[in-house]
Amino acid sequence: MGRVRLGGPGVPGPLALAAVAFVETAEREPSVDPVGDALVLAGRLAAERPFVGEGGTADLWEALATLAAHDLAVARTVEPHVDALTILHQAGLDDLARAGSTWGVFAAEGPGVRLEARADATGAWRLSGTKPWCSLAGRLSHALVTAWVSDDERRLFAVDLGDPGVRPSDAWSALGLPTVPSGPVDLDDVPARPVGEAGWYLRRPGFAWGGASVAACWHGGATGLARALLEAARRPRSADDALTLQHVGAVDVRLDQARRALATAAAAIDAGELDGSVGALEAARVRGTVARTAEDVLRHVAHALGPAPLAQDARHAQRVADLELYVRQHHAERDDVSLGRKVRDLAEPW
Repeated sequence: MGRVRLGGPGVPGPLALAAVAFVETAEREPSVDPVGDALVLAGRLAAERPFVGEGGTADLWEALATLAAHDLAVARTVEPHVDALTILHQAGLDDLARAGSTWGVFAAEGPGVRLEARADATGAWRLSGTKPWCSLAGRLSHALVTAWVSDDERRLFAVDLGDPGVRPSDAWSALGLPTVPSGPVDLDDVPARPVGEAGWYLRRPGFAWGGASVAACWHGGATGLARALLEAARRPRSADDALTLQHVGAVDVRLDQARRALATAAAAIDAGELDGSVGALEAARVRGTVARTAEDVLRHVAHALGPAPLAQDARHAQRVADLELYVRQHHAERDDVSLGRKVRDLAEPW
């Protein structure tokens, strides 16, 4: 397992180098707690200023893809941390990300639950309610959390997850990403610090870019599965099997499409070309391209390799389960509708 490249074979950047070193160590000396090791790595990456949009976007996405090709749970742990660092940086609050802190971003909504923010008489903010889909809430030190400040407007807050009013749930039954539980969290009168004005979290340029960072993880997960297919195709009995080679060829096309989409977007983001509605459109295109790549790779690998690795190779079976769950952060046809709306509303999208 090595670096997942977005560009050519040139020298990798510092974030990709750190990811490669992490993977090499993990392959040589398997850890009993890969997620814990990933949290340590996430903290170390802060020194490299892993901010999307400031010249190193491709390096960051290569790092995330490289980690994901090794273990999607590791990438799933690191990505929200670096996303939170980028958000804090954009808000001018780098000081909140103290050394040793580990961060998540809890911004999802769900039916029947609501997290509300209220300012007290002194102007201090407190959060109460339930927030769904809070990955690793029981292991992180801090999180950026969206909460409702009115009936129709949300605001972002920084929260210390060690506060006694924070109660993570252990309700996580997924076979995919079992070491990265993403259950609901109850908050009871928890102190919080505002990050940006109301609505800023969704309006900021980096919101769409963060979604593309997740797609880089999907790309890495698909690449890890594709490597298993390639390894099978190189075995003597399969080397000239036309069906196996057909699957390899189809997977290569899909991965190249995803790689090119990510590389092009990374360069455009760093060049300042993907702000506003144009940036949102391009991020949606990238996510859609990579999500379909992941789904196609899952199908081709399953058709080519059959049931044996799913039944007899625990690591392969876990990769499949992890990627199938993680890529469902893309909402399939619903996200196609959203993309179609963006295309419709631009004067000359094509």
